[in-house]
Amino acid sequence: MLITLIDVAHAMGPAPQGGAGQGGAGGLFGSLIPLVLIFVIFYFLLIRPQQKKAKEHKNMIESLKKGDKIVTSGGIYGIIEAVGTNTVTVKIGENVKVKLGKAYVATLRASSDED
Repeated sequence: MLITLIDVAHAMGPAPQGGAGQGGAGGLFGSLIPLVLIFVIFYFLLIRPQQKKAKEHKNMIESLKKGDKIVTSGGIYGIIEAVGTNTVTVKIGENVKVKLGKAYVATLRASSDED
């Protein structure tokens, strides 16, 4: 009984296309469209925003100057005391200064923020 139903379902399938050479290129192109669509979606939802954020962070790091209030990637709040080529010296308390890499500066704080 089950085999009969399978045979009937198989017999109801679509009719085969013309010759063996037809439909090959169209089938390949048709199967690539979803992959291209997925790549485009990933680009606009993941890759492009990440590149934009990295560019903004780079510009922020290049514009650091003495007196800026910052937050490090470790969550430490401080005020920049000196800016070097690859490092910044940050005052994090009374008589406490820390030297760290510029890349570890996460954000600039507004001047009106509390310490």
